[in-house]
Amino acid sequence: MLSLLLAQAAQAAPDAAPSGVAGLLSSPLPLIAVMFAIFYFMIIRPQSKTAKTHQEFLSKLQKGDEVVTNGGLFGKIYAINDDKILTLEIASNVRVRVLKSQVSGPVQQAQTDAKPLEDVKK
Repeated sequence: MLSLLLAQAAQAAPDAAPSGVAGLLSSPLPLIAVMFAIFYFMIIRPQSKTAKTHQEFLSKLQKGDEVVTNGGLFGKIYAINDDKILTLEIASNVRVRVLKSQVSGPVQQAQTDAKPLEDVKK
């Protein structure tokens, strides 16, 4: 009797295993690959594009450009020292030194993002 049950179990085991697409989808590897692709296209790729354009912007900065820093200072580039430090003139005869990497963008971009003062009061 026991040999009969073992023989039936041996025949049923290969039929129970999924095959083809169902077998492929039941493994965790395709799910991991899909999750990595989503992370790449939604997070990694846009962030690297943004970093690349910001680095290009920083490399093209020249004396006289009006910029805004990450700290919110608006100023005109007075001098570029050591390719890492900028001297900004934020008012007449008021100059500050900032790291070039802390410049967030040109002044025109910052002004278009800001709301007008009368809209804020309402």
